[in-house]
Amino acid sequence: MTAEPTTAHSSRWPVPPQDGYTVDDLFTLPDLPPHTELIDGSLVFVSPQRDFHSTMIDLLVMGLRSTAPPEVKVRREMTVVLDRRNGPEPDVSVVRSEAVTGPDVTRYQAADVLLAVEVVSPDSEARDREAKPHKYAAAGIPHFWLVEMTGTDRHPVVRVYELDPVTKAYALTGIHHDRLKTGVPFPVDIDVSAEALNEL
Repeated sequence: MTAEPTTAHSSRWPVPPQDGYTVDDLFTLPDLPPHTELIDGSLVFVSPQRDFHSTMIDLLVMGLRSTAPPEVKVRREMTVVLDRRNGPEPDVSVVRSEAVTGPDVTRYQAADVLLAVEVVSPDSEARDREAKPHKYAAAGIPHFWLVEMTGTDRHPVVRVYELDPVTKAYALTGIHHDRLKTGVPFPVDIDVSAEALNEL
């Protein structure tokens, strides 16, 4: 009698539909890993995050909430529906308060988002720098921030973009190394230095 062959990994990956997944699939497929995104009809699974990613999100959320007016809310890692085939999950979003209808909300519509922020990770570099900003701009999200570590001392830098209504593309309006100070989407003044990050 011979033993049945065993496989090291017995779970099955979902087989995508011919035309790709839709946002509805993103919320109905069972057992998807946390923070799964939908980009161009494909499911994107997130790798384990580094400490910089987590603490930078915390720093930005705290800073934004400290000056946010009542008509907006600051949220972290929530799906934003751009269209039928795209449901990315910005690391930080500023949304209109009326879009937050209760504790069971699982997604926001692009029209309700004033700012999308991506903190770059090694596995998401191309998506965060190229694919997502293009899609956020096409969906009409007026502001976008790209955050990453730079230089030999690996300090944070925040690039601030604003949507040009003529070109429907983002225009760079500032590069911030130690202090993020801007007037849009509301007055913001956040210490984004390496020292501030290390205190968290």
